[in-house]
Amino acid sequence: MSRAILLVDHGSRRAEANAVLDAVAERLRRRSPGCIVEVAHMDLAPPDIAQGILACVRAGATEIVVHPYFLGPGVHTQRDIPRAVESAAAEHPGLRFAISDPLGVHEKLVDVVLERVENAYAD
Repeated sequence: MSRAILLVDHGSRRAEANAVLDAVAERLRRRSPGCIVEVAHMDLAPPDIAQGILACVRAGATEIVVHPYFLGPGVHTQRDIPRAVESAAAEHPGLRFAISDPLGVHEKLVDVVLERVENAYAD
């Protein structure tokens, strides 16, 4: 099995906002060198989920875990992403798909918030 991770965020008209997801993807690639990692955006910027899945397939993925890079459950994570994945899955029979939970509440996220707060006044 060749696993892929497809990171999905909302997307933005601002390139620097979309670059954040690219930076997360690059870090995932470094930490999981045997894993295919691609990105997609729900709105406002390419690639969309279908294009992201196609990139995973072209890279040799046989299973794709779609990770909603969102803080909590909402319309995109509960409805839009599953619908888009279901539609794309129909185009790729035999490919295995899963959708992970969004980031949500996690001790490591609390650590990040505390770190950002501590550094708020740093020069």
